[in-house]
Amino acid sequence: MTARGIVTLRGEAELARRAGALFAGARQEFLCAAGETGTWSAAVPSAPRALPAGLVVRKLYGPGVLRAPGGQELLDRIGKAGAEIRISPAPPAHEAIVVDGRLAVLAAPRSTEGGPRTYDVVQEPGVVAGVRALFETAWETSADLAAYHRVPLPLLSDAERAVLRALAAGHTDEAASRRLGVSLRTYRRRVAALMTALDARSRFQAGLRAREILGRRSDT
Repeated sequence: MTARGIVTLRGEAELARRAGALFAGARQEFLCAAGETGTWSAAVPSAPRALPAGLVVRKLYGPGVLRAPGGQELLDRIGKAGAEIRISPAPPAHEAIVVDGRLAVLAAPRSTEGGPRTYDVVQEPGVVAGVRALFETAWETSADLAAYHRVPLPLLSDAERAVLRALAAGHTDEAASRRLGVSLRTYRRRVAALMTALDARSRFQAGLRAREILGRRSDT
């Protein structure tokens, strides 16, 4: 691995072999953004019972992690170890790790053809600083895990909440757009954005998630 520049690793096994020690060597700060629980599992050591003194660990996930098999257990474990956890309204645009402000690893999207996933290991200071800044921006606009549990999707606007209620009620797009006083195109654009925030792959799935959220709010 070069002292500076970018090195591309192919597959989780190579990531673990060549970058795992760098992850384990974090001493001051370990930042991690992941859209799913398994992105970094091959290379990142399991959370210890307690973090080393002076090490700040921040984990940023999309809302889908709470519904993934074993997701809540993972969050409980790393939270008990002392990591800070936040939930983004939508899956992080880029899955990345930043170690001590000196190293960044970026995960490429999964191949639709089933090939090995690639990971770019970056040690160029300017690029690492840029990745860290993007993480901090996403972190500041996300909800603490405890707050997210109390009020799911707390960052939605009033217009987005109205779409959430329409989805929960099962209204057609035409009926919902008339009820909300917006064009059909605008309504469908808001639905698409909300489906991303809900980590839903279909309207049906989005409606179920919307009813779950509204039901939990009515109980509080």
